[in-house]
Order: sequence, then structure tokens, then C-alpha cells
Amino acid sequence: MTAYEPITTRATNAADASHDSGHRFDAGRRWAATLDLAFDARQEQGAQVTRMTRTRFKGPLRVQRPFYPEGKTGCCHVYLLHPPGGLVSGDALNINVSVGSGAHTLVTTPAAAKLYKADRNGVAWAQHTHLNVANGGVLEYLPQETLGFNGSRGEQTTTIDLETGAKCLGWEILALGRPASNLPFVTGHMEQRFTLNMDGKPLWLERQLLDPSHARFQGKWGQGGATVQATLWVVGLDDEAGAVEAIREQLTTSAQWAITRRRGVVLLRYQGNERNEAWDVCL
Repeated sequence: MTAYEPITTRATNAADASHDSGHRFDAGRRWAATLDLAFDARQEQGAQVTRMTRTRFKGPLRVQRPFYPEGKTGCCHVYLLHPPGGLVSGDALNINVSVGSGAHTLVTTPAAAKLYKADRNGVAWAQHTHLNVANGGVLEYLPQETLGFNGSRGEQTTTIDLETGAKCLGWEILALGRPASNLPFVTGHMEQRFTLNMDGKPLWLERQLLDPSHARFQGKWGQGGATVQATLWVVGLDDEAGAVEAIREQLTTSAQWAITRRRGVVLLRYQGNERNEAWDVCL
């Protein structure tokens, strides 16, 4: 049985409530939302089944009812829902997903996330995602792409904590600007940080600043003017070298993508200007 319960909050006075609700429009505006999910393996009628065993939420973050397209004993699929559909100044999302031993979960989103232009006060948004996978657990974290609008300001962090024997597959696809509307990403400031730990020890640490005013954004030694980028990571493959070679043979040779492996982490990268091309590489 899944336990649906709101996250405990302290009592607030009227001013605090207004602050938390996002009804301020000055430099102190903030609208926080939190979602905490847990998945565990259960024995049901002689078969092992992955069940969502915890759902705690605050603010506009929810989850759809889990479903099992591969059958009851297969992967448990879940859609994360953020009804506003995008992040504006002051939004602060915190997402935590824990997968227990023997459980297999796929977490995705129904549509692309949008990072809107900052308000006149330049207030930033924030999104922090924390993924935890126990020994013997499997997590596929496969959200739709993120669209960064011109003038957007914010911070996006992804922290992955694995135990030995855990498996994790995920991706992050980011497209900057709206080229179809002739609205390129020419102002704004975004920061992305990735941290992947195994038994508390870091395997992959990365920090990236996206600022069109910085030389790195256009320099060939940096972003190179690319407006679309993607990173796919995999941990827990039985044959990492074989997987890398298979992908190299399958994909058309191009300067837009590269794949490597180090310390048990396989990383596939794309950097270019076409979202569909990024999806072709990742899929």
C-alpha cells in the first residue's frame, strides 16, 4: 500500500504564507515544491513486484498512478507532474527518488520542461533532483527535454547516490532559445551541476555555466555556440567496453557526439543545434 502524506511544514504567519505561495513579486519571491518518492520490491502471489511505497509532496509537484506496460512483474513506470509546466523566477523544486533492493523503476515526465525568462528583479529559479538506488535496484531516469528561454536565470543540480550493485540509466537534454520563433538565447545565466557517487565516493563531478556573455559560450574550446546539448549516463553495465563499441558502430560518425567510460560510468554526449538529432543519439 502506498502511503500518501504531505511533508511536515512549520506553522506560518500570514507573511510567511504569502512568501511560500509565490504571491510576492519583489526580489524575495519564492514558490517551493517538493516531491519525495520511494519504490520497493514486494512479494505478491509468489512473484516479485515493484511498488511505489512512499509519496510525499508539497506544492505543485505530483505523480501519476504507476503503471506496468511490461506486465505486473516488470518495470514500474511513473510520470512526474509539475502542472505549471515550467519554472519562473522564485520557483524552487526539490525531487527525491529512492529505489530499494530488487526494485526496478522508470521515472519520466509527460512533456518538455520550460525555463522561462527571469522577472524584472532577476530572481532565479532552482531545481534539485536527488536519485538514490540501493544494491540490486534499477532506476531509469528519463525526463523529456528542457527548454531554456532567453533571459532565464537559475540553477539545476542532479545528485545520484548509488550502492555497489545498483544500476542507473539517465539523461538530461537541454535546448537553449526558441529558434522557430527567432528568439535565440542571448541573455541569461544558468548553472548545471551533476554529482554521481558510489558508496559515498564520487565517480563523476561536473559543473557547467551557460552564459551567452561569456567567451566560453561561443568559443570552440567551450560551448562553441551550440544551442542543444545532451548527456546520457549509465552505471552498472556488465560489459562497458562492449556497450561503448556497439554504440560507436550503431551511430553515424559525427563531431556532434562522443562516448567514453571511466570508473564504471559510461557517458554519451551530444552538442549541436538540433533537438531531434540529440534524441536520435540518446535513443
